[in-house]
Amino acid sequence: MMRRVLFVLCLCMARAAGAHEIGTTQVSASIRGNEYTLEIAVDPDALLTKLEVFSGSPLTSTPGRGERDRRIQAHADTFLERTIVRFDGRLDRPGFAYIPASALGDAAQSPSVVRLTGRVPPGAHDLTFAYGLALGAYALNVRIGESGMQTFWLEGAQPSAPISLAAPPAPPTAGETARQYFGLGFTHIVPKGLDHILFVLGIFLLSARWRSILLQVSTFTIAHSITLGLTMYGIVSLPAKVVEPMIALSIAYVAIENLMVSELKPWRLALVFSFGLLHGMGFAGVLRDLGLPRSTFLTALVTFNVGVEAGQLTVIALAFAACAYWQQRDRAAYRRVIVVPASIAIALAGVFWTVQRALA
Repeated sequence: MMRRVLFVLCLCMARAAGAHEIGTTQVSASIRGNEYTLEIAVDPDALLTKLEVFSGSPLTSTPGRGERDRRIQAHADTFLERTIVRFDGRLDRPGFAYIPASALGDAAQSPSVVRLTGRVPPGAHDLTFAYGLALGAYALNVRIGESGMQTFWLEGAQPSAPISLAAPPAPPTAGETARQYFGLGFTHIVPKGLDHILFVLGIFLLSARWRSILLQVSTFTIAHSITLGLTMYGIVSLPAKVVEPMIALSIAYVAIENLMVSELKPWRLALVFSFGLLHGMGFAGVLRDLGLPRSTFLTALVTFNVGVEAGQLTVIALAFAACAYWQQRDRAAYRRVIVVPASIAIALAGVFWTVQRALA
């Protein structure tokens, strides 16, 4: 079993490297009268692998969509064993329904949905929820009756605190929202954003001079801040199937150019700006998946972006610390020993992701 669990972790890390998202998992809970509905948005391929691992079933290599959806349906009991719904501490077993992406009208872009339904016990005071198949942070959006939506952030299989059914909690303050979304922005880069990390390292490797690095990072920051805001406000938009391969291609480009030049050229800044516009749309896709609170929308947007910048600066600081010896000792040796091999590796990763995302 331990080997199977490790396999799931490796699979999910590979998915995180190949996708520009924190994750597609998002849970919406609606309680009206004596009935409740929980809708869990999931990546169906990753879900099937987890269900097969935890049920002890043979792992399916590459099933078609129809076969995959049938197998998920067949593992309903395993799903319910890993999902906890409690009222006043008492476990409730909801009904299970799996809704594939094809039934939601956008098979290429939408996640699939698992819908859990049941009845609220008479006189229940609070709800506790846990999703044991989640491996990262996800949003639990709760609506009780006609009250406003409340968002709770959970990490992996962590259970929620008891959520009052009689008196829904007050919405988070601006300070709480700022801390939460700063952390989400930072962790989107370090450690979860391998594609972003490689892009930033590609910028760093062009030249060991601070001026070159700061000009590129500043250009990239301005660009992705522009499209992050414009996309979140609905002013500009591109489908993920276009944005994601282009982001991967930008990683390959900066690395390949590092093999050809060693000084900052004017066209490099223009291209970094263009790539920053694409990355900003990718960040916006993450925020849409996370769900921004309406009451503190601007605070969440700004602090998520600040968290992203802090993550990028952390990558650069660590790269400087790791390469300082070679940079100071011999710049020719630094280029031969560090820049060229690292740029080749980054370029290969970028080309691989470009093809992978284009074919997905």
